[in-house]
Amino acid sequence: MDILRFITCGSVDDGKSTLIGRLLFDSQAVSLDILNAIERQTKNKANGTIDLSLLTDGLRAEREQGITIDVAYKYFTTKKRKFIIADAPGHVQYTRNMVTGASNADLAIVLIDARQGVIEQTRRHSLISSLLGIPRIVVAINKMDLVGFDPSVFEQIVADYKILAAQLGLTDLKFIPMSALNGDNVVEKSEKLAWYDGETLLEYLENVQVSADTNTTDARFQVQYVIRPRDEEYHDYRGYAGRIQSGVYRVGDKVAVHPSGIESTISRIETNLRDVKEAHVGQSVVLHLADDIDISRGDSIVTIGENTEATVSNEVEAHICWFDERQTLHEGTKLLLQNGANSVKAIVREIEYKYDISTLEKVSAVGDRGAAAKLNDIVKVLLKTAKPIVFDNYSQNRQTGSFILINENTCNTVAAGMISGKYNVDDFEI
Repeated sequence: MDILRFITCGSVDDGKSTLIGRLLFDSQAVSLDILNAIERQTKNKANGTIDLSLLTDGLRAEREQGITIDVAYKYFTTKKRKFIIADAPGHVQYTRNMVTGASNADLAIVLIDARQGVIEQTRRHSLISSLLGIPRIVVAINKMDLVGFDPSVFEQIVADYKILAAQLGLTDLKFIPMSALNGDNVVEKSEKLAWYDGETLLEYLENVQVSADTNTTDARFQVQYVIRPRDEEYHDYRGYAGRIQSGVYRVGDKVAVHPSGIESTISRIETNLRDVKEAHVGQSVVLHLADDIDISRGDSIVTIGENTEATVSNEVEAHICWFDERQTLHEGTKLLLQNGANSVKAIVREIEYKYDISTLEKVSAVGDRGAAAKLNDIVKVLLKTAKPIVFDNYSQNRQTGSFILINENTCNTVAAGMISGKYNVDDFEI
């Protein structure tokens, strides 16, 4: 049984937590003890109904304020598929939490209040979904009960969102009218929405294909640990432990070790304390090479052949979302770039532009040494690293094309980044 990872996002009070609560409740994925606890907390509600949003709003501050602050993860299973749900905050100040939750999603559900239509936070979350390479978007037009289940309202929002999607290059779209509070078109079809002849949300989630999104072609492996026991039993043992980021590795494959570029051959593959002839993306393995090579944590072992060549460069072009509320990002800012197990010092060479979320226009910052990014800004930057790193474009490989930026003084993660390529400039001192 495969797993679908998806995130719900949208503006505050669009009903994200209620939608997930309804999915869990109507699919009978809520245990009796949790349901009883929720009933006790909502027994004083005027209409006597259960507040399903409490199934995801786990922090005390969330329940007191009636908002989502942190990303809440929920798990449930139907007869067809397993699901991992990330409930992202709708408030602008918690956009960084949404980025974290969306980083591994196969699909995004963008909720829109039928009374409000497409608003700024809809644009912001759709832009982030686009930059993060989430391949499928479900536009859940919620609270249709508050507009009398009017099909013309649904059609207008669909038309407006398609304009936004065209700007962002989003092509795989699904539009579903619903009322999460009442359960219309969430799990069961609603007679009140008889004019809609498509799938319910759960039907779509159960049947959408996601397996093709994994990169099974380009073989990428990053060393997390070099195993050298140095005892009598394993006197000559030298293995490189890590998780296969993409592609397939086979005994006998010719490989290159980056960033040095030294070539060798895979002589042995171990997984679960046994030897295997080949290993696939997602598996944790120990690779052995035919030659003794100086390999350290963070180095990459890449097969040589028909797969796309990995880029090895200290000049990185990327989109980043800035997380830090105290520090702003300026050209010349020095940070630590963490790409998987590899950490390297980096400097912001240039801030090319940042997005105006209201219009999605790119606001140029070229040549402006005072250009800065503030909390939740999404910007295009040129980074220069102290030594070359191994990467692919994020659109090609999400595992090797992503990174975080860390403030070395505070050890706080201050940005998440998606690599779009390399650039060529004169040497820039770090």
